[in-house]
Amino acid sequence: MKKLSVISCFAFLMIVTVVSCDSNKEPGKTYMPDMAYSRAYETYSENDIFPDKQTNRTPVEGTITRDQLLPFSIAKDEGSDTTNHGKARFIKNPLPPLDSAQKKEAERLYLIYCGICHGAKLDGNGPLWKGGEGPYPAAPKDLTDPVIGNQGDGQIYYTIVYGKNKMGSYASQLNDKQRWMVVHYIKDKLGKSATAAPAAADSTAKK
Repeated sequence: MKKLSVISCFAFLMIVTVVSCDSNKEPGKTYMPDMAYSRAYETYSENDIFPDKQTNRTPVEGTITRDQLLPFSIAKDEGSDTTNHGKARFIKNPLPPLDSAQKKEAERLYLIYCGICHGAKLDGNGPLWKGGEGPYPAAPKDLTDPVIGNQGDGQIYYTIVYGKNKMGSYASQLNDKQRWMVVHYIKDKLGKSATAAPAAADSTAKK
């Protein structure tokens, strides 16, 4: 009899608890209602917080995502003016030195988008030129030219983004990070060739 009484009391308490919880759905009476009831808005649903009542918002002008590089601040020169290209000289490459995997990727990007004109050796003799036998009517720029080697990172980036002379823009083919990776690749290649040349000259002089 006592066991039956205990079971009855327990069942009664459970019913009271369930009914109490079920009937208390009104915000302000629930402990931590913000966690109990979602206040999220459906995508494209109206939202009275904003004047236009649009829920999905475009990013605030001038802001970037966490993994995005700062935008290139130099505008394209008009006509034959080279003022902005000169200013780009002082913009440093925002990417740190590339690791081995990134160097391979930078080389791949260069060979696909740049090497076809400027050549795998950066000598301006890519498949489209091929010593004048290729289909391209004008000789691409020899990137081993000291004039190119003395340019700043930002000037090479400027050329990739806007194009220069007969070279068109590659802004649609390479994103900002890939462009800076290619700049790293070109500078690294030019640096290695520049340091290797004096050593070869010294060894010849000794003979």
